[in-house]
Amino acid sequence: MVVARNLYIGLLASAALLSATPAYAQRAPAAARPATGSTKLVYTLSDFARFAPKTAYDMLSDVPGFTIQTVDTTNRGLGQASENVLINNQRVANKTGAVDVLQRTPAASVDRIEIVDAASLGIAGLSGQVANVILKENRKASGQFEWDTNARTHFTKPELLGGSVSYSGTEGPVDYTLSVMNDFGRGGIGGPIYIYDSNHNLVELRDEVFHSEHEQVNSEAKFTIHGPGSSIGDLTLGYEPYWSPQHVSDTRVEADGERRSRSDVVKMNGYNADINGDYEFAFGPGRLKLIGLHHWEHDPMVETNILNFLTTGAVSEGSRFTNDTHSAESVSRAEYIWKTGRNDWQVSFERTFNWLNQKGGLFQLEPDGSFEPVPFPGGSGRVTELRYEALATFSRPLSPKLDLQIAGGAEISHLDLTTDQEPAGKFFRPKGSITLGWHPDKTWDISVKLRRRVGQISFANFLAQAELNVGRQEASNGQLVPPQSWEVETDVSHELGPWGKTSLQLHYYKVQDIVDFIPVGDGEQAVGNLPHANRAGFQSTSTINFDPIGWHGAKLDATFAGEWTSVRDPLTGKKRPISGVEDRWGSLQLRHDIVHTQLAWGAYVQYRHYVSNYYLTEIDQTLDIPWMAGFYVEDKNVLGTTMRFSVDNVFNGRHFEYRTVWDGWRDRTPVSFIERHNELVGPIFTFTVKGTF
Repeated sequence: MVVARNLYIGLLASAALLSATPAYAQRAPAAARPATGSTKLVYTLSDFARFAPKTAYDMLSDVPGFTIQTVDTTNRGLGQASENVLINNQRVANKTGAVDVLQRTPAASVDRIEIVDAASLGIAGLSGQVANVILKENRKASGQFEWDTNARTHFTKPELLGGSVSYSGTEGPVDYTLSVMNDFGRGGIGGPIYIYDSNHNLVELRDEVFHSEHEQVNSEAKFTIHGPGSSIGDLTLGYEPYWSPQHVSDTRVEADGERRSRSDVVKMNGYNADINGDYEFAFGPGRLKLIGLHHWEHDPMVETNILNFLTTGAVSEGSRFTNDTHSAESVSRAEYIWKTGRNDWQVSFERTFNWLNQKGGLFQLEPDGSFEPVPFPGGSGRVTELRYEALATFSRPLSPKLDLQIAGGAEISHLDLTTDQEPAGKFFRPKGSITLGWHPDKTWDISVKLRRRVGQISFANFLAQAELNVGRQEASNGQLVPPQSWEVETDVSHELGPWGKTSLQLHYYKVQDIVDFIPVGDGEQAVGNLPHANRAGFQSTSTINFDPIGWHGAKLDATFAGEWTSVRDPLTGKKRPISGVEDRWGSLQLRHDIVHTQLAWGAYVQYRHYVSNYYLTEIDQTLDIPWMAGFYVEDKNVLGTTMRFSVDNVFNGRHFEYRTVWDGWRDRTPVSFIERHNELVGPIFTFTVKGTF
């Protein structure tokens, strides 16, 4: 709290000092301009001048009515595109995607941002509107930095080392970017937990404090070589160590007055490393792009849970779970594109090999304080997958206002838990999509997409896991397979002229082999597949400018969304939602850049709601600050930097959890206990400085 107060005083002092300097005239934001002979919308740096962006990502974040979809890092291999952002007309073919590159690219390096319809591109996997960020040629060497500090009023220590620094330049035919970025996090909640019996009688009262820290430092070097001729190549090297400890402690008072205490400590210190390369060159009538990627992860984890009996002085009880996981992914991919008349063609071939080695152990606390191993079947093992994919994509305009894209292909995979006695699973899965993009005039963009998609799974779910903090265990399951789905998506966007922009997305997915919790073995539960599920939802995104009513420099960003899901419960046979999905969310964000000054302010309110997780022995719903509100003040020219002070959770949103646990499977045994959380989080203070050099 002292740190936050000092930062706030410093910010006000800087603002007071600068208020004595002459204010500069601020140009009203320009509307996007349709490109000549095209329905694309084009934005340049001048269109975002009022926001004083420091990075290319800052510019992209302020494109009206555009929702950024980042790369799906759980994808096996590279496959079809999942990120709706391109750089220089190209998909960034690695596991971090274009957004990661733009966060390290100075805004001055951006020539323009084009918003185009995915159906007009020859890139499989995209639908709706896509942002194509065009970078300048012969860019000057420059850098950008961001310093983030964060402090909470309760349960945590302040973060002082958040932020990033990057430097980009050119040496002969080579462009380079060197960067370091610390992705940090702090978590802290505390308060009462009420334990009831099946008749809702209070049997235990707990006072709990949860604290977590996270530091993930990404060091990256990216090189692009131009030539010879029209060829171009990229090489990216990255290393990312992380530290993520968690600690839970509580005191407990039983109904008979007995007092107990419990601690649960988790240590997670590991790393990720990447090497990605690609080379594109003219070949025959088109261009050939060769891509190689290798990704490593080491994720060791130790959780120790100890229960002390304060009143009786009985010997402490406890357990320990260790999980040392190594995993890797290797991808080789070739893409060939060419053009015949008005037709764009692409064929791609990909080979992906993934593996995960886990060494898990479960231990019990002995009276002498040592931990002795106990049986933990399925806790150690190796999972591998070898996958081949071939895909062809055809795109062409059917008329000046209608674009068509067709993609078709299949994948063949061998998926195996090598440490069990079952043979490897061998699968042939067709996939593809048909997308139509319609532009009735320059203000409307409508797309419809029908897709057959193969989903993703976590290899860790093949092996047994333990969660000591909640007393839950999941068995191994070597029969887990990726889900498949038929999907229909519709995206409608409308330019409102000086008022802004609005869009609406609708979707319906019919899913086969949905991943959920299922019974296995002799009364055990595991992550597995349920036969069928349905998902339907919408998302409305709008940017409304208030300049037409005389409130210059003010805008409102509004998002409202919801999803309905349905699956048959494996125990009761009745329909229920899919476990843990976000079914309702929305936000209102108001920003006002005060005209003829360098100051801005903003405020927001957001709502997020998740359905329960349906385990076999319990139903658990967690809502972490479902309603969140905050505000910020910003000075965009403090010695050439942008400073922002923000306060989140100003209305003291809390952490809620609703958990019901049965003696056994919940369809045939009585309720064991009911658990209710209502815990304090408190306000969160953040101070950010952004600049260039």
